Amino acid sequence: MKAKNLLNWIQKTGRFFILCCLLFFSIVPQAWAADLGNGEKVFQANCVGCHVNGGNIIRRGKNLKLKALQKNGYGDVGAIASIVTNGKANMSAYKDRLTQQEIENVAAYVLEQAQKGWQK
Repeated sequence: MKAKNLLNWIQKTGRFFILCCLLFFSIVPQAWAADLGNGEKVFQANCVGCHVNGGNIIRRGKNLKLKALQKNGYGDVGAIASIVTNGKANMSAYKDRLTQQEIENVAAYVLEQAQKGWQK
C-alpha cells in the first residue's frame, strides 16, 4: 500500500513540476536573450524605411503599435520573428538577408518599442 501511495505522490509531483516549468517558460520574456542594441541597428538599417516610429507607410493599419500587433496576431517575439523571416503580402521576407539572431534581436526590439509606445 505504501508503494502505491508513493507512486501516486511522484506522479502528482512530477505533473506539478512540469506544469510549473511550462508556466515559467511561457511567461519569461524572450527579449531577455536578445540584444536590443543590435535589434535597433537592424531595424534602422532594414525596417525604418517603411516603419518609421512604428508606423507603416504602405498600409496604415498594419503598423508596429502594440494594439495593431496584438490585433493582427503578432503580439509576441516569436510571431514578429516569423513575419520578419517569412514576410507576408507587402512585407518582404528577410530570411536570406538577416541571420536568425538578427531576426530575433529586431523582433525583440520591435516588441519592446511597441510596449513603450515607440518613445525612446
